[in-house]
Amino acid sequence: MKTIESFLVDHTVLTAGIYLSRVDGDAVTYDLRLKRPNVEKVLDNAPIHTIEHLFATYVRNSKYSESIIYFGPMGCRTGFYFIVRDNMSHETVVSLVKEAFNFIAAYDGEIPGVSAKECGNYLDHDLDGAKREAAIYADAIKDLTADDIYYKA
Repeated sequence: MKTIESFLVDHTVLTAGIYLSRVDGDAVTYDLRLKRPNVEKVLDNAPIHTIEHLFATYVRNSKYSESIIYFGPMGCRTGFYFIVRDNMSHETVVSLVKEAFNFIAAYDGEIPGVSAKECGNYLDHDLDGAKREAAIYADAIKDLTADDIYYKA
């Protein structure tokens, strides 16, 4: 089988950041890398799940909602994929990601979509863990610009 694009990225050099992963037609995928692969402890499931609910709710309630396609965790548990339409500039995406993670880091309230009717695993959440991980990531990307989104060789 042909090797897929994401396996061609040198994971030994990745650090926390926002990376342009791929462009497929009008869908642009960003790699939101929270942890250094194979170096740092991976994210726990409950904080991942809470970050997913809060980030998705935040961006889908933003003025960019029509451009949001998907947000979800990576199987390796070192980050998330954020997929948007190509009508969003890289600068806008970087800014929105920063806003969303600052929102999560400071969030105090009910986690959206946390009932058996709304969520397939509604008991598996950790707001404190999500806030902690979001704060670490928000700090790591605070000075990042659109010029920094390209994978290093």
